[in-house]
Amino acid sequence: MAAESTNFREAAVRMGISPQVVTRAVKELEAAFGELLFHRNTRQVRITAFGERLMHRAKMSINALDDLFLDNNHRNDNELRGLVRITAPSTLTRTHLLPLLNKIALAHPNITLDLRLSEVITDAVDDKIDIGIRVGFLRDSRYVARPVAKVAFFVCASPALIARCGVPTTLEQLVEHPMSAIVDRNTGRIWPWYFADGQQVGPRLPAFITDDPDTERRSVLDGVAFGQLTAFMAMPYIRSGELVTVLPELEPTPWDLYVYRPQRGPVPARVRLVFDALVDALSASGDFPIDSKSAT
Repeated sequence: MAAESTNFREAAVRMGISPQVVTRAVKELEAAFGELLFHRNTRQVRITAFGERLMHRAKMSINALDDLFLDNNHRNDNELRGLVRITAPSTLTRTHLLPLLNKIALAHPNITLDLRLSEVITDAVDDKIDIGIRVGFLRDSRYVARPVAKVAFFVCASPALIARCGVPTTLEQLVEHPMSAIVDRNTGRIWPWYFADGQQVGPRLPAFITDDPDTERRSVLDGVAFGQLTAFMAMPYIRSGELVTVLPELEPTPWDLYVYRPQRGPVPARVRLVFDALVDALSASGDFPIDSKSAT
């Protein structure tokens, strides 16, 4: 304002402040830059060449700041545009998530879904994940997690294996039967089998070992071994008669299925849309029985 006025008093009147405030501000800037900004006499002030350059730089900075808030005020034009990164277990994605995500992609073509399938628990913040889906436990206090369903676990076998080996009625009998083993990719160790009252057993001499849940299910379906499968993986085959459940009275307490965000704070509209759609769809799904009786 001082640069566009004939003297500091005029600039002060236009800004509604005292001339002393203008004079002090100019002196502080001159001291900070080590250059004169104005030539002064008793009648008027005239901006220096350095002051002119500084004025143009200041105007550019102010205009850029105005543009920033102008974009923010008009963000509704682009709020459903951009990338949404999602991580989820492969087994759950193929059967439950992919149809929903494809529906979102078709309805909102300006949203790009980046879906990473993994059973490994990654650091969602370091990996820049917007939304995660996991079965089990989330110990990171930074996460905003919504439990949306309960996931039960069933001990299953094919009718052919049941006919060959019989039905185990106790855990002691179960470990004498051929059992599959799934390797935890997070630790490299074999997952224990979980049962009621906190009981756990592990395969003594596994008939089949893998780190892929789909592959384990295939071995169980083919009669290679008994397996402890999540309900959403086993249920279609239980209903079709391709798998039979055993030891239903020893089924463990179901685990939570979570949809989560990495941290608290403002959520872009595109992320909120996908997050809410996943929560609503998985909460309403009838594909998560809490025990083997309700799966049939």
